[in-house]
Amino acid sequence: MYAWPASEVPALPGSGRDLSIHDTATGGRINLTPGPVARIYVCGITPYDATHMGHAATYNAFDLVQRVWLDTKRQVHYVQNVTDVDDPLLERAQVNGDDWTALAERETALFREDMTALRMLPPQHYIGAVESIPGIVPLVERLRDLGAAYELEGDIYFSVESDPSFGSVSRLDAEAMRLLSAERGGDPERPGKKNPLDPMLWMAARAGEPSWDGGSLGRGRPGWHIECVAIALDHLGMGFDVQGGGSDLAFPHHEMGASHAQVLTGERPFAKTYVHAGMVALDGEKMSKSKGNLVFVSALRRDGVDPAAIRLALLARHYRSDWEWTDGLLREAEERLGRWRAAVSRPDGPSADALVEEIREALADDLDSPAALAAVDRWAAAQSATGGTDEGAPGLVSRAVDALLGVAL
Repeated sequence: MYAWPASEVPALPGSGRDLSIHDTATGGRINLTPGPVARIYVCGITPYDATHMGHAATYNAFDLVQRVWLDTKRQVHYVQNVTDVDDPLLERAQVNGDDWTALAERETALFREDMTALRMLPPQHYIGAVESIPGIVPLVERLRDLGAAYELEGDIYFSVESDPSFGSVSRLDAEAMRLLSAERGGDPERPGKKNPLDPMLWMAARAGEPSWDGGSLGRGRPGWHIECVAIALDHLGMGFDVQGGGSDLAFPHHEMGASHAQVLTGERPFAKTYVHAGMVALDGEKMSKSKGNLVFVSALRRDGVDPAAIRLALLARHYRSDWEWTDGLLREAEERLGRWRAAVSRPDGPSADALVEEIREALADDLDSPAALAAVDRWAAAQSATGGTDEGAPGLVSRAVDALLGVAL
């Protein structure tokens, strides 16, 4: 599977700051100091309805992580998956009378278009679940051989009790985990499971559903969590720098994935840091495909909204916050974009050297994008009020906003 084209990231004078970011697994700040190549895995879409503002907010957060790292002169090894076979996708295809592969391809293509328009930096490896199946099967077989997996009516389950550190990512108690498991794709009430929380590794073939040769596992398809584990281990290895996604992935997805990988390799941690973006609401409820209360990036673009304004609207809220999308928020972003573009269109202006450092400091401080926007606002206001004599300032501001915030002026 291929990703989308990369927009150029302008070079800035000096060097950026190392990133201090909130880690779900410890509940506190982690000072990230990767080596020359920073490694990040961000969980991708299930392509049956893309791309709503909740998606866009999540990928915006991890785009900022990449931009901070690039500004420190590091390379970034970024991996993202596509869950291109899963129950929600199959159910949507059936409701629509659509072929599930055609639906997945169509929505993935739309996602690529949205990411390109929003200037999100693409992953080096963009991997679908289906193409990963040959690498997933041996991992499930190994877990079974280690005694960490068991069969139930042809399905293969992972035993969470095989990982002594299970629960260390989300830090939830058993009852909270059981409730979330039921809400987020698990089957805690299924009779015969050793532990209600045990997740499925391999689903035996069902009539009318796609299946693949699973070797000694029989025909079937992979569970959700083992998919990301196989891709991450293959392309990043253990102990990569950041595992990212929305806050609804902390449990069960990231919790289960960490346990799978740690039992498979005998090493820990799977990821050094677990970073989660907040949820975006509409009309008082979290944006959700199941609820249908979605604002789509593609729909806004079709209505003529500048993608740079969409991105500024996302940047106006801190990535870890839960917040609500409103038309007013978009109007504020469009007005801000207009002010910034007017400010950088003048031939000279106030010195921007300090502004570049302000943006760097704000983003290094747990990706404080609202503070970064406020710094640019102050420069633009000074430009409008008094102007300046630095001929290089408008160009430097344009490059800094592009390189660090992903907004083209």
